[in-house]
Amino acid sequence: MVWSLEQQDPQGLLDAKVRDQANALIDQNDNEFKHWLDRYKYADRHLEMTQAEYRQRGETFLQVLEEHLTQKPYLLGDNATIADIGIMPFIRQFAHVDRDVFYSLPYPHLQRWLEDWLEHAFFLQAMTKFQPWQEGDDVVVFPS
Repeated sequence: MVWSLEQQDPQGLLDAKVRDQANALIDQNDNEFKHWLDRYKYADRHLEMTQAEYRQRGETFLQVLEEHLTQKPYLLGDNATIADIGIMPFIRQFAHVDRDVFYSLPYPHLQRWLEDWLEHAFFLQAMTKFQPWQEGDDVVVFPS
């Protein structure tokens, strides 16, 4: 993401004022939360703990994000940054393990933030579903 945004960043996602904070959140996501997310999502493969216990471990990071979102609409302020873009897909995965459970948890700001991203034009464009190409189909050119 960083390389791509260094080439072109029209939304200013690589905001230098919050770069260290963004890197710290992404690091916590990638090195702590992802571990618990994988075990929560695939608890049947990780029998050392119950799915609920894995979820609770993952919630430690959700609490951090909830705190960030209590005063501002995005993780690091009034505008989206690389932290929002980099972390959202993992929170989406966590939520989709059991949506009813996720939306019953005490994280209203995080839930709103996720819903806003799921309805955002960037996400909807990135998640456009295409039929698998087959021999004889017209060439598909993706927008740049």
